[in-house]
Amino acid sequence: MTEPTTTSGPRPPTASRKDRRRRQADRIVDGTTGWKLMLLKIIVLSILCATAVYAALVLFINDRWLIGSLVVVGAAALTWIYLQRGALPAKYLAPGLVFLLIFQIFVVLYSGYVAFTNYGTGHNSTKDHAVQAIMLQTQDRVPDSPTYPLAVTDYDGEIYFAIINDNGEVLIGAEEQPLEPAEGAVVDNGTITAIEGHHVLSFADLLNRQQEITNLAVPLEEDLNAGYLRTQDGQRAYLYTSRYVYDENADTLTNSETGTVYRDTGEGAFIADDGEKLMPGWRVNVGFDNFLRAVTEDSIRGPLIYVTLWTFAFALLSVATTFILGLFLAIVFNDRKMVSRKYYRLVMILPYAFPGFLSALVWAGMMNQEFGFINNVLFGGAAIPWLTDPWLAKLSILIVNLWLGFPYMFLVCTGALQSIPDELTEAAQMDGAKPFQAFRMIKLPLLLTAIAPLLISSFAFNFNNFNLIYMLTGGGPRDVSAGVNVGSTDILISMVYKVAFVGARADYGLASAFSILIFIIVGTISVMAFRKTKALEELN
Repeated sequence: MTEPTTTSGPRPPTASRKDRRRRQADRIVDGTTGWKLMLLKIIVLSILCATAVYAALVLFINDRWLIGSLVVVGAAALTWIYLQRGALPAKYLAPGLVFLLIFQIFVVLYSGYVAFTNYGTGHNSTKDHAVQAIMLQTQDRVPDSPTYPLAVTDYDGEIYFAIINDNGEVLIGAEEQPLEPAEGAVVDNGTITAIEGHHVLSFADLLNRQQEITNLAVPLEEDLNAGYLRTQDGQRAYLYTSRYVYDENADTLTNSETGTVYRDTGEGAFIADDGEKLMPGWRVNVGFDNFLRAVTEDSIRGPLIYVTLWTFAFALLSVATTFILGLFLAIVFNDRKMVSRKYYRLVMILPYAFPGFLSALVWAGMMNQEFGFINNVLFGGAAIPWLTDPWLAKLSILIVNLWLGFPYMFLVCTGALQSIPDELTEAAQMDGAKPFQAFRMIKLPLLLTAIAPLLISSFAFNFNNFNLIYMLTGGGPRDVSAGVNVGSTDILISMVYKVAFVGARADYGLASAFSILIFIIVGTISVMAFRKTKALEELN
């Protein structure tokens, strides 16, 4: 009698298991899920909607109605997408679209908006804040002003002043909140000991927050001309008034000492008849003024022209040198007769393995005029100003970028060469073509067809290669005659960074105008280059 045979291995799924998986897939497509997943979805969407409502309220309070409305509409759209049945593609695409809108589209549109304003140092707030800042900066204590018993309180981390006026009434106010009657105030022997909802600071608390308290100025009324309360010891408050009087109806600030009248002329600042400005100003739309400044002011136009020319030269030379060296090494190490070529390839890509900014810092140390390895070891102690001479600094940048960029081109060219059949070259040589002729007429066109888009992207990358410029030379040496903060090795993107963030005066509007010009230049060149690439593909 024979024993029944058994087979090892996984069993084929039964019909019930197949049906269960099919039903599960159908539920996913239709949007019908279990109660646990539905509960998690509701919780996540609730948190999203609550965050959106809070963000919208903050934006509405700050008069950002358009952005606040977009936040509400976006949150409602996401809620509708994820609560309805089906719409599976929309559920997968929605997160990517949200991040695209926030981190790409919004940034581009906001940069475009800033380019048409005077946003920058001295013009970074609203007109009301500018008026308040001017009046706060020019305060003097009123002679023989009354002394008010003071209690300093804390409410949600904000400092408040509470005083007892001449009528014995307790008033309380903060930096942007004029004095008003205090609810639930307790006064003991002429001292305020408690206020409902506020924490009255002790003497130790006053010492810990002394600078914050002494810098605080609390307006008496909505009318800023009424004056402010200030203190030096946290126990007594005195009346201060500004040297300027603001007339809201006439929209003027008048110096009470000299009688000079400053008016709002639409330039984002109060300006006197002799041209004197009161700062800070406020942000206003200036139209195309930033673009006109870039092309009409000699102190800006000159640096912009030579920085643009150097940017093109740097990008073109970087692509050309790295491609030529990378292609040469790829041809050399692609020869099958070479022994241990895989180890040579490993050595060739080592510069690509290190972070670019770190390599730039190392090269900056080696090129130091006094203590650098290149001068002291390779040139016997010669004081060659690699990074401080305008032309040598440009050469240094090209050398370092060649070191950083050729491994990428080496890898790309190696892969492209290995994808081209050797039979094409062998057939050409059999027809009488020399090796160089076969490479130039057959392999090179095929190679360019494959890597032309990468050359275009490499040009765009080097056109905005901020890390190398900033880490190696910082854009220097500085051009002291320029009207903007710019140096001999600055490219457009590093000049934009300096105009926006470096120096005593930041000009975000002008920097955004430069950014738009960069976008137009790179976009135009990319479109033209891709058209040439398409023509090259059709030719091949």
